[in-house]
Amino acid sequence: MAKGKGGKKKTSQKWKLYEVQGGKVKRKNRFCPRCGPGVFMADHGDRWSCGRCGYTEWKKK
Repeated sequence: MAKGKGGKKKTSQKWKLYEVQGGKVKRKNRFCPRCGPGVFMADHGDRWSCGRCGYTEWKKK
C-alpha cells in the first residue's frame, strides 16, 4: 500500500440488493438484459447501467 493511505478495506454491500417480503426474497434492482439473470444493473439518478458489460438505459423524465 502507498504511504499515507488508510488500510481499511470496504465490505461487500450485496445485502442491500435484496428484500424479504412474506417469506420470499425480492430483488430490488433490475437484471441486465445482455448479461442475463444474476447480474444487477446499478440504479443511478437518471439511468440504469450494468457494471459488467457497460449496457445503459436512460430513464424517462
